[in-house]
Amino acid sequence: MPIYLIRHGQSEFNVGAPHEKDPLIFDAPLTRLGKAQADQARKNIADLGIKHVICSPLTRAIQTALRIFDGIAPITIDATHRENLVSSCDVGRPPRELARDFSMLCFDHLDDHWWHKGPANEDQVPVEPEAVFHDRVRAFDKVLAVAAPRPVAIVGHGDFFREMIGYVMDNCEIVSYRPAGRSSG
Repeated sequence: MPIYLIRHGQSEFNVGAPHEKDPLIFDAPLTRLGKAQADQARKNIADLGIKHVICSPLTRAIQTALRIFDGIAPITIDATHRENLVSSCDVGRPPRELARDFSMLCFDHLDDHWWHKGPANEDQVPVEPEAVFHDRVRAFDKVLAVAAPRPVAIVGHGDFFREMIGYVMDNCEIVSYRPAGRSSG
């Protein structure tokens, strides 16, 4: 049964990318266009029979997942496939703040600081080392190999999915995926 990767809609951080300097938009939300992209993706998934959604705890992914799957499939939050932390938009928020903004979802299983911990750069962003990021992607791929129920949708991020499939997906692009690095569609 299929696994579908869905990149979040356009975020406030994505506007004007690439940035020469980090615009310091922490845990960036969707733009109006990003919301419209998610609304279109809802139409595009209508015939896929998705039974479960695994979503990153970053705001832009949650907003995307809710716009696409609210009333269609249950949404589980999992921090393993959060974005590679290299910019302010990849810094998360504590579960209590997420629960306040998205009370229909459960964040109780997340640590207070679920994003990468480490030395911060000049913008106070704790940049995730490449080796740590690559290990996290491989670990998530193994989890997907046994994920149930299926079909399952994974709502996440450009760099994380690029590491899985070899290219950067467009905002709200939907890609059929097979664990262990093989993708189709």
